[in-house]
Amino acid sequence: MEIFRIKHDIPFMSYGRLTTAISLVTFILAVFFLATKGLALGVDFTGGTVMEVSYPQSADLTKIRSAVDAIGLKEATVQNFGTSRDVMIRLPIKAGLSTAQLSEKVLGELHKQNNSVEMRRVEFVGPQVGRELYENGALALLLVCIGIVSYLALRFEWRFAVAAIIANMHDVVIILGFFAFFQWEFNLTVLAAVLAVLGYSVNESVVVFDRVRENFRKMRKAAVAEVINNAITRTMSRTVITHAMTQTMVCSMLFFGGEVLHNFALALTIGILFGIYSSVLVASPIAMWLGVSREHLIGGTEKKPTTADALP
Repeated sequence: MEIFRIKHDIPFMSYGRLTTAISLVTFILAVFFLATKGLALGVDFTGGTVMEVSYPQSADLTKIRSAVDAIGLKEATVQNFGTSRDVMIRLPIKAGLSTAQLSEKVLGELHKQNNSVEMRRVEFVGPQVGRELYENGALALLLVCIGIVSYLALRFEWRFAVAAIIANMHDVVIILGFFAFFQWEFNLTVLAAVLAVLGYSVNESVVVFDRVRENFRKMRKAAVAEVINNAITRTMSRTVITHAMTQTMVCSMLFFGGEVLHNFALALTIGILFGIYSSVLVASPIAMWLGVSREHLIGGTEKKPTTADALP
């Protein structure tokens, strides 16, 4: 389906040096912030205390957060757990306070607001568990990247695989750079968003690369840059529809999903925006500069002309 059709091809590849230069600068800045500031790891990775409290009626999460903030625990996470009456509070490690002391302090603040609040359980998440989650998350990211490279190399050609993985890692590093610069909390939900962006971004690259391969069959006398420009231009309508609908859903989580989904949706928003940019203006120029040609994609697949084919 097309909501609009562009009659003349847009010369995207003529701006390839500029767009990749912008990406390179953005990538270097993201790496710089990651190296200097680092990620603000959440309780999932650093360890801390997990409390579960229950109310006789629906809990007011805003008031609970204000109570937790009042005792200097602004990094704490407050969310509903199971029902609207049950609340899970994740508290970071506090120097000089044990798990029991910290939980009693929080419960005391909650009792000031509502005496009917009831403690259900308290657990301590050790830093060892957080370190294992961090390592497993990094391993999952590595395996996803290997899978993407293998898939694209088998379906298309190694030049496209290299171009796509560079573009995808560009998206991932920029997401992490944003979280490092603004010191937004990085937890398991954000890691899930990063992994989702990898799959989402490569899908856009596959669509463009597939049209490039098709164009090599149709546009026999066209230059490589013209073939890629046509492929990107002809998929513009699909790109606009897909990303607009996806971002609409993500925005609903960002603005109405509450604190639990906020950083998850924020990471997806950054990933979607930079994923469009990298798939079109980073992956394609890199593939062209790596020397991709018609022979690399469809060489040997077409039937060679014979004497019989030349006869009228």
